[in-house]
Amino acid sequence: MANTDSKTPENADLSPEHLDPEQIRIRKDKRQRLLDDGTDAYPVTVPRTHSLAEVHAAHDGLETGEETDDVVGVIGRVVFVRTTGKLCFVTLQAGDGTRLQGMLSLREVGQERLDDFKTDVDLGDFLFLHGRVIKSKRGELSVLADSWTMASKAIRPLPGLHTELAEDTRVRQRYLDLITREQARETMLTRAKVMSSLRKTFADQEFVEIETPMLQTMHGGAAARPFKTHMNAYDIDMYLRIAPELFLKRAIVGGIENVFEINRNFRNEGADSTHSPEFAMLEAYQSFGDYHSIADLTKTLIQNAAQEATGSLVVTLDDGTEYDFGGDWPVVSMYDSLSEESGVEVTPETGLDVLDKIAADNNVDLGGVFRSHGKYVEELWEHFYRDKLWAPTFVTDFPVDTSPLVREHRTKKGVVEKWDLYVRGFELATGYSELVDPIIQRQRFEAQAADAARGDDEAMGLDEDFLMAMEHGMPPTGGMGMGLDRLLMALTGLGIRETILFPFTKPLASSQEDSAQEG
Repeated sequence: MANTDSKTPENADLSPEHLDPEQIRIRKDKRQRLLDDGTDAYPVTVPRTHSLAEVHAAHDGLETGEETDDVVGVIGRVVFVRTTGKLCFVTLQAGDGTRLQGMLSLREVGQERLDDFKTDVDLGDFLFLHGRVIKSKRGELSVLADSWTMASKAIRPLPGLHTELAEDTRVRQRYLDLITREQARETMLTRAKVMSSLRKTFADQEFVEIETPMLQTMHGGAAARPFKTHMNAYDIDMYLRIAPELFLKRAIVGGIENVFEINRNFRNEGADSTHSPEFAMLEAYQSFGDYHSIADLTKTLIQNAAQEATGSLVVTLDDGTEYDFGGDWPVVSMYDSLSEESGVEVTPETGLDVLDKIAADNNVDLGGVFRSHGKYVEELWEHFYRDKLWAPTFVTDFPVDTSPLVREHRTKKGVVEKWDLYVRGFELATGYSELVDPIIQRQRFEAQAADAARGDDEAMGLDEDFLMAMEHGMPPTGGMGMGLDRLLMALTGLGIRETILFPFTKPLASSQEDSAQEG
């Protein structure tokens, strides 16, 4: 009996509402037949002796047509099967993408098991093969099976392996993306290498990794809109963490001099090619450091990650272009660059009326921006200058009123000791000389509370518990935060939904309703 669904069109829509129920029914019948015959379609274990990669490593040097007496037991997902005549072929694929051919002959397995193979095995199944390693007459490394076992029966068919999945399918069904697309597997492995490199660099610098709460009674540590929830046990409203900063600083107060956390943050804001409502973040705090020392650390972290993940400081992006993380990284002043590009001198003392005129003269819409000097300056700077930043660049001299947790600049009035690191035109990381004076910090929090009362939904609240910690004494400190999904974007050239293994997606039913309304 021929494989019933081996000719599924490669570009078929395999979403639940379009999937041919006949294919699923046939596969369910096969599963039931296996069970009725006393065969476990989902055995607890199989006697695997080698991975597919190990078989290749040991035997790739065989000559065409050469046979060995080396017996192996291998398992993989069926991604190709040909079930005609007395000799059947199957291609198994491992999780890392390694493939190995299996050959099942009448002479080796017998008529009954060959017929069973033709009847029961479909694309997507996990199959165990036992047999000798050979090189076929066509030069394909193979296992000449003397027995086979169903290791896990797939009920749904795979999409075509030679046609690219639609982006929405890749994101919603990442497991299919990992099975069918080599780049998806490579991106996941690159991310793992980056995480390992970051932790190694921190260990070399004598930093301690700690964990801080995701559920918080007050949201703080960043200017962002939080997700709100409710704890039934205490009958109180709580927030999902927007940043771990205030708890990491508590650890600094407690005497853990160098700390970092790789964490998940949640911000109830927009979702686009560079933003996700749930994202991975790295934050680190260095006692007795400042924004200069933390910039050096950030550069080291990124360069080490690039070297570990790609083997070079010059990385090849998804579009084939190269990007250089080596050399010196320039420093640009926000106020100076804004003045240069707008043609109007802008300083920390510039009034809102002047900023309004600059916006009007250059068709910059500030209607949705909270009306403050700092917010206007940053919005105008992004309009005039952000897209000019291709090479890794530190942008400095930020307004005081948009940086409530940062120390005021030691020599420049009206700005803080803060930098944002831009790569290929998007913000990758930010670093501070941290504000450690609890009196000024309280004043900054009070100003934030006043902004919140005036409608700034990104303003922080007044965190008395954090202020109490600061009042016990916090040493001079440098701090940094970096979006790890964005770091992967910088190293690969991919969008944020490709660098997150399982990104948040709008429920399918809601997406379909929106599409119908738009139509």
